Amino acid sequence: MTLEDDIALFERVPTFGSLGKQALRILAIGAETHRLQSGTVLFYAGDLAESGYLVVEGSLQLEPGTPLDGVEMIAGPGTLVGEQALLTDAVRPATATAMEPTTVIRVSRSLFLRMLEGYPAAARKLRDAMAARADQWARELGAVMSGMNRPEDH
Repeated sequence: MTLEDDIALFERVPTFGSLGKQALRILAIGAETHRLQSGTVLFYAGDLAESGYLVVEGSLQLEPGTPLDGVEMIAGPGTLVGEQALLTDAVRPATATAMEPTTVIRVSRSLFLRMLEGYPAAARKLRDAMAARADQWARELGAVMSGMNRPEDH
């Protein structure tokens, strides 16, 4: 893939899409591409997370470390795995295993934070997008809670 291909891929990811081409160029230049064979473990549940991974091609099986960590999921092309680790210390809640030959782009937290420092407008856009997502989650959770508090129809 070319640098322009990487930038175009980053633009399609909700977390990155609003940052702007110049900020994404910095990420694309500094990120690392990893090719995994089928069955290769990218990381284990419980590992400290210092980066996010963007699936370019192939797929990752995400198996939670405990039942409380969620359900098994498949991350395919265009999926950002480990978004929280781009901004803060985190622990991997799942083990990620390549289900087939898979290519991922690793974006380290240090690279991501340096990019945000260099592009304050991008940082503001990211903050606004995350605030909108948090607001949406709160509304959805409120709707679920309201539904749970209704008396059952008999």
